[in-house]
Formats: sequence, structure tokens, C-alpha cells
Amino acid sequence: MKINAMHKWTVTLMLSLAITGCAQQGLYGTSYSRDQVGRAQSVEYGNVVSVTPVTIEGRTDGVVGSGTGAVVGGIAGSQIGGGSGRSLATVVGAVAGGLAGQRIEQAATKRQGQEITIRLDSGRLVSVVQEVEDARFFYAGDRVRVLGQGRGLKVTY
Repeated sequence: MKINAMHKWTVTLMLSLAITGCAQQGLYGTSYSRDQVGRAQSVEYGNVVSVTPVTIEGRTDGVVGSGTGAVVGGIAGSQIGGGSGRSLATVVGAVAGGLAGQRIEQAATKRQGQEITIRLDSGRLVSVVQEVEDARFFYAGDRVRVLGQGRGLKVTY
């Protein structure tokens, strides 16, 4: 398979975009989305009762991984054969690249998390799953703040 300089540049660019695009917004207690900034949150204090390590699944929407993989696979496939064989190889390369890109994106965005069960000072028991930030783990007995309302809770020190 012969790939010219323009194809090498395109493949390099697409892979760079894929790696950059796989970055996932943090799911930990000190990370905020733009729509959360400036919104009032309730604050409650409590003690951690138990902590369970969990894995937070990677992104499965596949937009970046599939798209980039399909382009790279299509370019690679287009270098094979000639005529209708080249067209078929381009399609097969694009499909295979898309599937591979989606799996790479999912693996790259998988995160380590914790399920943190907290007894609030009010006596209520809550459980929050969030990403581990900078290898800072919560432990049973820790005194913590629980921020947010309803489904949008965060645990911080």
C-alpha cells in the first residue's frame, strides 16, 4: 500500500483530532459545566459511611472516534486495488475504521470512580458516584460537603 505525503498529513491530523476530541469533561466534585456556573446550590454536610470503587464507562456516542476512524480507514482503503475493487476497499476501510475508532474512544474516555455513601447531618443517607480526581479518594469517616440538588450532587471536602 502506497500512501503519499498528503494522505499521511490527513491521517496525522485526523488522529490528532481524535485524541483531542476524546477528552471528557471531568465527573468529579470540583468540575463544573458552563451551565452550572453562577447557579445556586444547596450545601449539606455529612460523614462518609462507605466507599465502593467503580468504573465510569467511556463515551459511547462515537462521534469523534467513529468519524475519525472512518476517514482514516477510508483513506487507507482507497490506496488498495483499482476501479470497483478500490471503491469496495474504501467502503470496507471506512466501516472498519469507524468501528475501531468508536472502541478506541470508549476505552480512552473510561474513568475510575467511587460510589460514596454519606450520612448527612440531617440523618438522610445519600449515595453519589463521581470520578476520582488526581488520585484523591474519599474514605469512610471523612467529613464532606454535598453540593447540588436532585440528580446533580457533588461531593467535596
